[in-house]
Amino acid sequence: MALIKSISGFRGTIGGRPGDNLTPQDIVECTAAFGQWVINNTGIHHIVVGRDGRISGEIVGALVINTLRSMGINVTDLGLSTTPTVEIAVPMEGAAGGIILTASHNPREWNALKLLNHKGEFISARNGEEVLEIVAGKSVEYAPVDKLGTYRQIDTYIQTHIVKILAHPLVDIEAIRSKNFKIVVDAINSTGALSVPPLLEALGCQYILLNGEVNGHFAHNPEPLKEHLGQLSSEVKLQKAHLGIAVDPDVDRLVFMCEDGELFGEEYTLVAVADYVLSKRPGNTVSNLSSTRALRDVTVKHNGAYYAAAVGEVNVVEKMKAVNAVIGGEGNGGVIMPDLHYGRDALIGIALFLSHLAHAGKQLSTLRKTYPDYQMSKTKIDRSPEIDLDKIFNALRQKYQREQLNTEDGLKIDFEDGWVHLRPSNTEPIIRIYSESHSAVIAANLARKIIADIGEIR
Repeated sequence: MALIKSISGFRGTIGGRPGDNLTPQDIVECTAAFGQWVINNTGIHHIVVGRDGRISGEIVGALVINTLRSMGINVTDLGLSTTPTVEIAVPMEGAAGGIILTASHNPREWNALKLLNHKGEFISARNGEEVLEIVAGKSVEYAPVDKLGTYRQIDTYIQTHIVKILAHPLVDIEAIRSKNFKIVVDAINSTGALSVPPLLEALGCQYILLNGEVNGHFAHNPEPLKEHLGQLSSEVKLQKAHLGIAVDPDVDRLVFMCEDGELFGEEYTLVAVADYVLSKRPGNTVSNLSSTRALRDVTVKHNGAYYAAAVGEVNVVEKMKAVNAVIGGEGNGGVIMPDLHYGRDALIGIALFLSHLAHAGKQLSTLRKTYPDYQMSKTKIDRSPEIDLDKIFNALRQKYQREQLNTEDGLKIDFEDGWVHLRPSNTEPIIRIYSESHSAVIAANLARKIIADIGEIR
């Protein structure tokens, strides 16, 4: 069981003891700190709240909403929604911030508070530190009874989000409709079931919905990885579908399944969408340090410049703004289309990907073969309290000083035949170790080599 208070928000497992888990006391404390930060920095008493389909979502939502109202903050409640939908709603509502109740890809016992600024973007690291200072200092003031915040519920923002996507100039609705795509969708018992089907209907696609009951009892591990998507693979082949789609519980990560039941590759969601966007809008791209080199290769093909950012959506967005990127995101299936909004968005990703597929006139497996064939290994080790990260990173830097090193976010080591990136997770008590090469065997061996090094250092 765990509770993580970080600049990225507040995340933990439901139940247990206050201070060790995400209990009602912790939820109230963290919500109040963010509410106070919003009041201190904007003077605006209005926050938008939305949640995914988790079992604990209704209870956590009630605690968050009533804490904010107790501080004199007016709440617009989107109810069951998606992370990108809440991001779009915040500026449209003229709110001072937003709170998304979702633990993204984490299992059902987890929940979290993701914090947005008035632009509907994740708060910066500096802002996150300020919120944490309020939590630590308990410097929160509640409103008297005659100044309590108001409550308003709106359930139409998913449709508003879809309308904005359909109006995007690079979404070719007619081309998609002409292909009459048959698609299998794995909604993982969360709000993908409320958002992906109506988008596909508007795009003229047939669909078969798997795990469509929004009850938070995830049919499988909710992280959209190959080892969790056996049902989707089987159904795509059984239905003779053109492709499959899987999203995570809050619909900001997106992966595709080819017609032959093989995964297109979560790293290649952004690569393929960027290829399409860059063919229409040449420019720069951004992904994080743990993402595939294939985005760099595709960007160069279109005469653009590729830039890497530290892991974390806020870091990618910051870099995208700095280099005026036309598209960016993360290799975990996160697509950020800045002229819609600065946030990972599976729904715009679906619409742009289908536009690309329609224009390509190829089967999905054939389209995948047109991209550089990098193989990635993604593993992790527990970050127990006795692990001294500084000691580990210092020792690794010394051992591999002859290689190209990047210390912007953890440690990335570029070898002649691939790279390894290790960093502490922002959302779980683990150390993530990603590696990539043209060979799956080499990528896995690079990761094993670093894990063995860590074992010796410890």
